[in-house]
Amino acid sequence: MAISFDKALGHFPADLSLYGKRSGLLAANIANADTPGFKARDIDFRSLLAKAAGENMVMKTTHANHLGGASAASAAELLYRVPTQPSVDGNTVDTQVEQAEFAQNAVRYQSTLTFLNGKFKGLRLAIKGE
Repeated sequence: MAISFDKALGHFPADLSLYGKRSGLLAANIANADTPGFKARDIDFRSLLAKAAGENMVMKTTHANHLGGASAASAAELLYRVPTQPSVDGNTVDTQVEQAEFAQNAVRYQSTLTFLNGKFKGLRLAIKGE
């Protein structure tokens, strides 16, 4: 009987991809904390995860030079963060908020890796017949 990796691994690979893309976005926000006029961005993560869990998410690129999977956080899904206290220069990055979101995202990324690792261990045991 053939093993379907899509069914065996569930939504964890798509979740991991989204967490990785969000890490890059949050890191860009933190890196531009002192850039005048920079607008902090984030993704509607809950809706993307719900979408990924509900259907087989096919990633596509936004540019011919991108590696596969670049549009999980495409321009249509990127949202501007509403600042609690915008700066005079128009920058909307709140470093403390961004760092907290980044840390929370890192924990979720790591826990998803742990769950995915457990899935692979279970598959390995099934293949060995143990």
